[in-house]
Amino acid sequence: MRLTRTQVLTEAKAPDLESVRKLNCWGSKLSDVSILAEMPNIEVLTLSVNGISSLAPLAGCLSLCELYLRRNMIASLSELWYLRPMRRLRVLWLADNPCCGKNSSQYRLTVLRCLPRLQKLDNQVVTEDEILSAQMEGEEISAPANGAEQQLSTNGHDNAKKDSLGHNMGKTNLIFAYRTQELKMKPRSRDKFPTLHSQSTRSSMKKTHTLDAVLLLLKDLDHEDLRVVHMETQNRLRIYTLDSLKTLQDSQQSQSVELQQ
Repeated sequence: MRLTRTQVLTEAKAPDLESVRKLNCWGSKLSDVSILAEMPNIEVLTLSVNGISSLAPLAGCLSLCELYLRRNMIASLSELWYLRPMRRLRVLWLADNPCCGKNSSQYRLTVLRCLPRLQKLDNQVVTEDEILSAQMEGEEISAPANGAEQQLSTNGHDNAKKDSLGHNMGKTNLIFAYRTQELKMKPRSRDKFPTLHSQSTRSSMKKTHTLDAVLLLLKDLDHEDLRVVHMETQNRLRIYTLDSLKTLQDSQQSQSVELQQ
């Protein structure tokens, strides 16, 4: 069943779709909620107990603070990719969907890695320890097939109004892509003759381009975005340190064995 404009305005008691702040469609047998793309200012959305399988229509709802999706037909956690630009999202209820799987602990860590700003997931408070663990143990979520194209289509009307493509589509991902492409289009002078470089030199140059893109990206992030980057950087450094220590211990053990022989 498709959610219609009339249903939305009647339920929300709003004069138009842009005025809708709260909407409750619990148990309405919905499978098509594409009209949500026309509600950029909605803050609390209840869609529990329906037949929704994709979150693409929500991609432009950047004002969402609370989202209830319990008992739907969301098959893959990759659908959470559409929620990543929602910097105000603090409450998410996703339980009882096929994407949750049987390993509840891993599912929770994966969701929190994708959405580290959540304060409550499936009616349970999110702790700082969970966020740290999620960055190390949660699985990384990639965009669904044709995800970027769908989101571009969904957010088209917002882009015309706000004149900010990065804001409407998750500025972190898009700015990074733009900066990286910018660097590729404007190579440094020493890149004009790639055949003269060794494989190691080309690898080093690739890392340099990546670092340049990251540094450019940081200038476009706000305080909360930088906090997430800081947390992820600390986790990566911790993992790198542990790996280095393990490599050193293995080397020392190997040398010890050789001396004994």
